[in-house]
Amino acid sequence: MRPETNQFYEFGPFVLDTIQHVLLRDQRPIALTPKTFDALLVLVANSGRMLTKDELMRAVWPDSFVEESNLTQQISTIRKTLGESPGEDIYVVTVAGRGYRFAAKVRAWSEETAGRSTGPSGAIQLVATTPMPQEKPENPKPRAASGEDVAGMQGRKGIVLLWLLVVGIALGAVIYSRYRKPTAARQISQEPRRLAVLPFRNLRQDAGNEFLGFSLADAVITKLGYVSALTVRPSSSVEKYRNQAIDIQRVAAELNVDTLLASTFIREGDDLRITSQLIDVRTDKLLWKGAIDLKYEKLLTVQDNVAQQIVKGLELNLSPAEAEQLKAYAPVGAVAYEYYLRGVDLYSRNDFPMAIKMLEKSAEIEPNYALTWAHLGRSYTADASFELGGREQYGKAQSAYEKALALQPAQIEARIYMANLFTDTGRVEQAIPLLREALKTNPNHAELHWELGYAYRFGGMLNESVSACERARALDPGVKRNSSALNAYLYLGQYDKFLESLPKTNDVAFISFYRGFGEYYKNNDQQAAKDFDHAFELDPTLLQAKIGKALSEAIGQQQSRGLAILREAENRIEERQVGDPEARYKIAQAYALLGDKDSALRILQLSVENGFFSYPYFTEDPLLNSLRKEPRFAQLMKMAELRHQALKSRFF
Repeated sequence: MRPETNQFYEFGPFVLDTIQHVLLRDQRPIALTPKTFDALLVLVANSGRMLTKDELMRAVWPDSFVEESNLTQQISTIRKTLGESPGEDIYVVTVAGRGYRFAAKVRAWSEETAGRSTGPSGAIQLVATTPMPQEKPENPKPRAASGEDVAGMQGRKGIVLLWLLVVGIALGAVIYSRYRKPTAARQISQEPRRLAVLPFRNLRQDAGNEFLGFSLADAVITKLGYVSALTVRPSSSVEKYRNQAIDIQRVAAELNVDTLLASTFIREGDDLRITSQLIDVRTDKLLWKGAIDLKYEKLLTVQDNVAQQIVKGLELNLSPAEAEQLKAYAPVGAVAYEYYLRGVDLYSRNDFPMAIKMLEKSAEIEPNYALTWAHLGRSYTADASFELGGREQYGKAQSAYEKALALQPAQIEARIYMANLFTDTGRVEQAIPLLREALKTNPNHAELHWELGYAYRFGGMLNESVSACERARALDPGVKRNSSALNAYLYLGQYDKFLESLPKTNDVAFISFYRGFGEYYKNNDQQAAKDFDHAFELDPTLLQAKIGKALSEAIGQQQSRGLAILREAENRIEERQVGDPEARYKIAQAYALLGDKDSALRILQLSVENGFFSYPYFTEDPLLNSLRKEPRFAQLMKMAELRHQALKSRFF
């Protein structure tokens, strides 16, 4: 599509150097991604000619299928880079509905027709020119070379040779420095690959098969969770991209990953076709592309095939233990596996009761599939915690986790979910070793680090909690962003850091409550009340939202209304015998602020006895100041201190 002999293109104040792969403006380089450079080069080399969108996409992405939005994004980037305002059409002209044309006058050189020298500050300067092929010279007739012409040609050859010598020396220096000592680029390359497996896109968009999109991606994510050379974004981070047209660069930036797996599927009766492409986002290189055709009853093989292709495409070296984990699971019947996938999808949509029904049915048909038990346990836990389904659900959850680990002792999911259950039900001392053991073989698993930080927080190891949670977010900035807060900052009195750690979203009740809670600690009462009220508007059934509403009533001097809200929430918890002890502690705080000391001390005791013994926080928490002169308060502090010190001695 473009002339291969031209190596330098000049237009306006710009020079496009195809040897150094750089765009210069007034002899200064401008940073471009490889694909942006390629797109600009195709346009410039074909200056004056309209290129269709298909032509451009085939030229820039010759080995891969990409969405048209990727081309649109590259054109937008080119316009911004060249300083072109919307509607100016100085450089790139859009031909409506068809393609694009590069409008600026372009002059081109090759090394056969141009000499180069080094200008001020080492910037490359072009010192001779030839016109673009479409431009006709004024005097095209051939003539004999004069002595002056020969001398000029020899001079230009000398300049070219000198330039090549300079480049050779520079390249030698670069190579020497690269191997002389580790560079930042080499150090970065040793970091684990950051991969996001996006929900599979349903090409038919038929509602009956919609569950496959998210649940198949989740299966692949689960399979790859054992590979230490990868940091795989959890399903909760990619769920929002269900059935969306994907802008690869935007999604990669949002998820902070360098590699994406994008897949589609289409089902025709018993036939299923899945097409996937593995993309290195940094280079826009297609690492693997393939299609899997299978019968629906062989659905379980999808996760194994795709996971193996990802490992192969990324050229990962697996340890024997990792290779063993990536082997195909024991066969599972098609019906049982479909119930499992439906349960996973329903859980992601927060329909916990229906998820339980699907997963129970799967376990009934095929009782030896470990992942079914792990996800069933998680659904029981969520139903107990968020739907106040009752303490009986906690017992069912633990039994399910134990069954999963009996079938597959190293299963990460069951360990994470079981540790969370232990922490929420007052057994931090059991959660910590479970997570630490899993981290020995899975050190780059973000959720393991986060859950460990959660357990540390309950036991009062606040700085250690911050370290573990920040490590989790370094591995995956999106981990638990909308379902958990980095409370250890709050408990350490670092209120600004706490508020900064919260996501910027304004449509999640849990986050709005905690934003209000942080503002309340900073004595910004009016802003706190607004956040509390907003959380309650978003989800009046959420326990934290109810506590926030009671605090909002306290701010408004409506003590009786605030107390009524707290008592209703407390009665609900006692009726079902559920509710994690950290949430109970917040009820105690609210009672204290509303002036009901007896209720505050009663709930505080339940919180400590049930496993929230963050003693360093208790000693400094200003929300408990009204209780500090009470004899019973001193007894509760001693109880918390003893358990905190015992945990500290055992694990630190």
